Amino acid sequence: MNLDRIAWAYPALEALHVLGIAMLFGSLLVLELRLLGRARALDLRVLARLTLPLALLGFGLCALTGLAMFAGQADELLGNRVFLYKMGLIALAGLNAALFHAGAGLARAESPGARAQGLLSLGIWIAVIICGRWIAYV
Repeated sequence: MNLDRIAWAYPALEALHVLGIAMLFGSLLVLELRLLGRARALDLRVLARLTLPLALLGFGLCALTGLAMFAGQADELLGNRVFLYKMGLIALAGLNAALFHAGAGLARAESPGARAQGLLSLGIWIAVIICGRWIAYV
């Protein structure tokens, strides 16, 4: 099916992609801010049980909609350096998250290393969002 023939398909995919970004980044922002020492009265494990499933759901929505949008313009996107930066940053974010959870994760949440990974996570995801918007202008 050619998405160009269905006028509403691409804008609908973009809207769902933005919803996924909001779910992913919003959830991570709350959790990372808690890791950085904000709202210490909130139990970190309870907060993680609330936010991490939403973040994963948002990521899944982004992945599905992103793949569908990519399918409609793969050649153009593969030639776009900002798209390639975005994909690299997403891989880096995944590696950072995997290292965080492999290294005792929330059990070491008060450590400087965990805080650094939290800041790195926020920075990477902000860069992913910026690259996502920048793709159309390069």
